[in-house]
Amino acid sequence: MSVRKRTWVSAGVQKTSWVVDYTDNGGKRRLKTFKLKKEADEFAKRSGVEVLNGLHVPDSATSTVEQAGRLWIQAGANAKLEQTTLDQRRQHLNLHILPFIGREKLNKITVPFVQKFQTQLLGSGRSTAMVKRVTVSLGSILADAQYRGGAVRNAVHELNRAKSNHARIEKRHQSKLEIGVDIPTNDEVLAIIAAAEGRWRPFLIVAAFTGLRASELRGLSWRYVDLDNGLLHVRQRADRYSNIGPPKTAASVRTIPLIPMAVDALEEWRGACPEGELSLVFPTGNGRVEGHSNIINRGFLPTQIACGITEATGALDTEGEPIVTGKYTGLHALRHWYASWCINRRADGGLEMLPKQLQERLGHSNIAVTLDTYSHLFPAKNEKEQLILAQQALFGAT
Repeated sequence: MSVRKRTWVSAGVQKTSWVVDYTDNGGKRRLKTFKLKKEADEFAKRSGVEVLNGLHVPDSATSTVEQAGRLWIQAGANAKLEQTTLDQRRQHLNLHILPFIGREKLNKITVPFVQKFQTQLLGSGRSTAMVKRVTVSLGSILADAQYRGGAVRNAVHELNRAKSNHARIEKRHQSKLEIGVDIPTNDEVLAIIAAAEGRWRPFLIVAAFTGLRASELRGLSWRYVDLDNGLLHVRQRADRYSNIGPPKTAASVRTIPLIPMAVDALEEWRGACPEGELSLVFPTGNGRVEGHSNIINRGFLPTQIACGITEATGALDTEGEPIVTGKYTGLHALRHWYASWCINRRADGGLEMLPKQLQERLGHSNIAVTLDTYSHLFPAKNEKEQLILAQQALFGAT
């Protein structure tokens, strides 16, 4: 691989460029021209390493971000991903990626390039959360291109690795879930169950004492509820389009034991439950998949208001009285409560589960998710007392 200066005259004007002359992985000679020697030297250095490792992809063989993105979406369709996932891919590609970097070649995407792209997104009014999601999609596009042999690096993954130390430090300072703020207290959950009426009573009891995700509750079928043995099997879920599909991950496929109250509530509800082709446990009045917003606005929030678990909205009614809403705005609060109940000591009315047991019960694919979310809820142990007992066991009581 060599870098040489090229000089020529065009329309009476002398011009200069720098040429990198090299042989690619397949033994084909390649020439690449640069305006500055610094750029040529940097390319020569980088490409030399790539060729030695068999990873170099010439510009002529590198697709654009748009081309790679279209293949990425098609790959998802071929893999039969859920419609919501495919819709999100198209949205990220068409609305947030192509307008900024669609024509760029994949080998131009470096860590500084990704950082500049993120700055552009923020400057155009995208939220920080959206920028993070779009960046993840860009990384997925690059990973798919790597698999196809159309890219040699994934700058998004490189950026994530560079930020890993900072992220670990930052995570230690993140606020933890709080009982009474993010997680209902035991008294609040008991009050919610006591106030629940009609079809919302069995729904909220099952939600609180199984920790199912909202999508799993909406897609729950009677064929996966074993009332004789008090077991609930998670085998499917309903997406936001109300389509029934497999659970979120392989780890989401699980079996959860039911407390007697849940069994009784479901046995009573079964006789009144609307029938439908899907044989759902918590359907609409005509037997179809219930919408998530209906569950929140017609069931969860009104039940909280009925038992006084509220917070002010900041608005006033026609008589000048404060308008209140339910304190906990999403069903995930009940999932968090279930986790805390599983963690609590038996003496406090809990199940006293170990972290691995809790992971399996919640359907987390990685125990790190469980520990990052709930480790602070596990009861602290008296280490001094344990050390004394360990010493006595090892050396004998003294």
